[in-house]
Amino acid sequence: MVSDIGEIARRAGVSRSTVSYVLTGKRPVSEGTRRRIQAVIDEVGYRPNASARALREGRTHTVGLVIPPATGHLTGVQLGFVAGVVEAAARADLDVLLSPSGGEHERSFERIVDGRRVDGVILMEIRLEDDRVTRLRRSGLPFVTIGRTAQPHGMSWVDVDYAGLIARCVGHLADLGHEHIALVNRSAELVAAGYGPGNRARSGFVRAVAERGVTGVDVCCGDTAADGEACVDQLLAAHPRVTAIATLNEAALPGIHRALQRAGRTVPHDFSVTGVAAPHWAEDFHPPLTAADIPIEEIGAQAVTLLLERISTPTAEPSHRLYSPPISLRASTGPATRPRTL
Repeated sequence: MVSDIGEIARRAGVSRSTVSYVLTGKRPVSEGTRRRIQAVIDEVGYRPNASARALREGRTHTVGLVIPPATGHLTGVQLGFVAGVVEAAARADLDVLLSPSGGEHERSFERIVDGRRVDGVILMEIRLEDDRVTRLRRSGLPFVTIGRTAQPHGMSWVDVDYAGLIARCVGHLADLGHEHIALVNRSAELVAAGYGPGNRARSGFVRAVAERGVTGVDVCCGDTAADGEACVDQLLAAHPRVTAIATLNEAALPGIHRALQRAGRTVPHDFSVTGVAAPHWAEDFHPPLTAADIPIEEIGAQAVTLLLERISTPTAEPSHRLYSPPISLRASTGPATRPRTL
């Protein structure tokens, strides 16, 4: 198989530019010449590369998925979003170009935006004030976000109602008689940087504890089991009256479980845990976690659907979808018991 248009040109007795014009359609070529070139292409089994197809069709048939930096690890929810995007794109006969962003990876993001490599972009892990969103708005490249900024008007997005869901978790715990409830959030660095889910979860938690008249403790936690263990050790030492936790940090759940076991807190008999998580994380908790189950792969697929709408009809009104799943009652929450004292 020949992959060089120079060889095609030599065999057809024409210039390279003439072969390029036939492949891209940028300039007219006489019918006889076009047929001669096409005969050579068919004979040698030449397949134009993606760039040539993009020039000819005005499409790359590729979408960009901008993910957190590869130097960190992706959480289970983030991996679910990626899987949902990739599978939905494959069903639409699209390729996915993964690109990290943040810190030293900004050049990768700029290549996605400026390089005409993709027909549109899906952007993950959105901050309330996000320079990447501003950059994409200015570029004119179709894009959709998984998450949303503080002012998401005029853009297409899909998101989880973290504020409403954490508030619902607090309400569930308050209904069970818990008066001292902690929010185990994402890392302090993410929340301080304006990470949307963490900040919205905090606002929902603060509102809910005020409305229900209970005491709330808001703590940040890194995205590992070890971080979860250390976080709950410190939480119980500083706030021994806490009898329940609501969390959106699924990666910390195994450590939360270990810390509660070591402290002699039995779930759900004298301590309750609930939160917002992907179903497999909820089922793997011991006992299974009462949680608002995030349909992570559906969210990724919905982002692809919205992006295809933006690509096909750029002048259409932006679309969005906010997911607010019900709390699935499992075995990790129960009536409050008298809080322990040190």
